Amino acid sequence: MDAPYDVLGVDPGADEAELDRAYRRRVMETHPDQGGSARAFQQVKAAYEAILDDRDDSAPDDRVDSGTDPGTEASDGHRDVVSRVEYLDYEVIDDRGWSIDDDDLFSKASAADLAPTAYGEFLVNPGETLLEAAENRGFAWPYACRGGACANCAVAVVEGEMATPVDHVLSTEMVDRGIRLSCIGAPTTETLRVVYNVKGMPDLDELKLPPYRFERSRSDD
Repeated sequence: MDAPYDVLGVDPGADEAELDRAYRRRVMETHPDQGGSARAFQQVKAAYEAILDDRDDSAPDDRVDSGTDPGTEASDGHRDVVSRVEYLDYEVIDDRGWSIDDDDLFSKASAADLAPTAYGEFLVNPGETLLEAAENRGFAWPYACRGGACANCAVAVVEGEMATPVDHVLSTEMVDRGIRLSCIGAPTTETLRVVYNVKGMPDLDELKLPPYRFERSRSDD
């Protein structure tokens, strides 16, 4: 297993925290949007997955908990469930002085007469990631890499559950706080409440890449 560790630039004895930090550093360095190459980027992801698989053989609970609940997965790894997603733009929370931890956050949003791009609902079908579902319904949520290597597409799950593959840049602490990546994650419950556009939150800002596409201007609403 020396080769995968060499790719990440860590010793074979590195603990989980060191491994996660090295993975986040290397995907940022090798991402094509950062001057790297698609080949190098895929090598880093493959190395990280190989190390996790090797450790999982001897320690089944070593992987980051992705928030997945028991159930039946579709062939693409997403849950076979249609989910109704209620969403809120983090910029609204920031502009109005609300808190993402408010128990009545979505009640406030519902009563605030916000633009459809800032607050509303849509359905996520089986096989769709959250980002794909938003785009398929005409929204332009932020993203950059579409591969779990940055936090541009991050959302905060306020209610419900959302599965995310283990090979992503989020730390265990971020996952425990309900942060998920919409480009690779999908709802696993029939209802989900998320705050999107949270890429500027503390601890996420350093995981951003130059955006491939910006959200639509609110002046067009």
